[in-house]
Amino acid sequence: MPAKTTVKKNRYLETVGRRKTAVARVRLTKAAKTSYMINGIKLSEYFSTDNLQAIIKDALRQSKISAKFSISALIKGGGKSAQAEACRHGIARALLLFDAKLKKSLKKAGFLKRDPRMKERKKFGLKKARRAPQWNKR
Repeated sequence: MPAKTTVKKNRYLETVGRRKTAVARVRLTKAAKTSYMINGIKLSEYFSTDNLQAIIKDALRQSKISAKFSISALIKGGGKSAQAEACRHGIARALLLFDAKLKKSLKKAGFLKRDPRMKERKKFGLKKARRAPQWNKR
């Protein structure tokens, strides 16, 4: 199934990235310098740790594109880590629309595959997803 994408008269590229329950709608626009806006907030304010900021910047770093982009993302659901990875997934998909030659390097890095791991649901009669009640003989 192809990625859901839209292109508005060459103004921007829009894609969707997902991870666990986090969904990121990412827009790439050509700009004078690279900038990131997450839910209307600067990247450094939304993701306070350098590790999470690096996760988002990984797709651009891996692609080694000389073009500068303004990246804006609307992220909903999940935790901060899942949101960062969902954003990276969306950016990688948008870069693929921009230049199809990037597919090999982005795929090798694992940025084009949606990470399907999710929390398992709790089952009836159990304490957690798999944890059974403590058994006592007498």
